Amino acid sequence: MSGVIVTGPPRADARDIEALAAYGVATVSEAMGRTGLIGPELRPVQQGVRIAGSAVTVLSWPGDNLMIHAAVEQCGEGDVLVVTTTSPSTDGMFGELFATALRRRGVRGLVINAGVRDTQELRDMGFAVWAKAVSAQGTVKATGGSVNVPVAIGGQVIRPGDVVVADDDGVVVVPRERVRRTAEASEAREAKEAEARAAFLEGQLGLDRYGLREKLEALGVRYATYEEHEKHEEHERREESEAHGERDGHAGKDEA
Repeated sequence: MSGVIVTGPPRADARDIEALAAYGVATVSEAMGRTGLIGPELRPVQQGVRIAGSAVTVLSWPGDNLMIHAAVEQCGEGDVLVVTTTSPSTDGMFGELFATALRRRGVRGLVINAGVRDTQELRDMGFAVWAKAVSAQGTVKATGGSVNVPVAIGGQVIRPGDVVVADDDGVVVVPRERVRRTAEASEAREAKEAEARAAFLEGQLGLDRYGLREKLEALGVRYATYEEHEKHEEHERREESEAHGERDGHAGKDEA
């Protein structure tokens, strides 16, 4: 497998990335029309951490971390390293030494569609990681790959310079051209949720705030007291039993 190391890919404006960093993964995805989520397979090694930064992408051979070494040189302040492999892998391709080198360069975290190890050390040093697996299985440095090319994880394409937002809920990718308007849409959504939160604290129900009673009625969902429901269920059971009896009776006559 040959490859390429692309240098100097375009990035979103740092101020827009910082604005986006104020919002959680769920909010950002909703603000983009419920798109951009990488999927539930990648989980955080730590808890209570949120990051946002420009993606430096890596395409590696499974069980081979050579291209991660090559990618470190391409990483800078505010970046997030995004790694995937040419076929599924859970090997521990990344650990504390990589994190030390990346932290020195100002990298905010790692998203990897494979395994990591040294997880306690990663937590202790405060280096944020989202990974498919935790595995002590080591790797080799033997096969070429690519850095800063489009990669796909969980059906989501991540290009170099796209913005990655990650927190306890998972990972979302924002195309670099959409970062500013996604931050603005996220702000609007947060304001709307703040209004709803205040209303719920006062006792308002979502059924009334969102007009869902009408939706239930349109779907044929009805209200009934417990006694009414029990009487209705008993009536249904009786009718079903009588229908079974009639069918059994007809079957007996045919056999005769």
